[in-house]
Amino acid sequence: MFGRSRTTNEELAEQAASPVREGAKNRPTPKRREQEAARRRPLVETDRKAARNADRAKRREQMAKQRQAMLTGDEAHLPARDKGPVKRFIRDYVDARWGIAEFMLPVMLVVLALSFIRQPWAMLLVFILVYGLIAAAVVDTFLMWRRVRKKLTAKFGEDAVQRGDGFYTAMRAFQMRRTRMPRPTVARGDYPG
Repeated sequence: MFGRSRTTNEELAEQAASPVREGAKNRPTPKRREQEAARRRPLVETDRKAARNADRAKRREQMAKQRQAMLTGDEAHLPARDKGPVKRFIRDYVDARWGIAEFMLPVMLVVLALSFIRQPWAMLLVFILVYGLIAAAVVDTFLMWRRVRKKLTAKFGEDAVQRGDGFYTAMRAFQMRRTRMPRPTVARGDYPG
């Protein structure tokens, strides 16, 4: 700080005195102040447009990885709601079975077509199909959740079953198999062990 500044000749003399060695660092250790100054970035970027574009590109890349994970079942990039061995067990169990709930959408399309027929027998058939199918699907899903919960407890322990797992199971059961995300990775009848 108080010393005189070096001249170019003195710096060259120092370099000649200590030749470059292979495998050595060959430079002085940087001062902490210099390292901190090099790492320092402003809290708010000065070029907001570039920062927004960089953030958008980063988010787009994350979403692409997540979408690919939803198609392949890659556990590392799945969203938090689908991660973990318990969620995988639930997905595999629901995907392995035939359920009444997954046929609700195709049956509802038939019901919609029947509702255009203004005959008393058609209205009665619509009423029976709609409410009967909903009741059967709810009962079937409830019984399935009880079986899944029992198997989860046996496999992973008492603390494995979380609060939203029943809803997760039901929502997956009510989707048609082809539209489920993450995609099913097990065949029908191939229940998890």
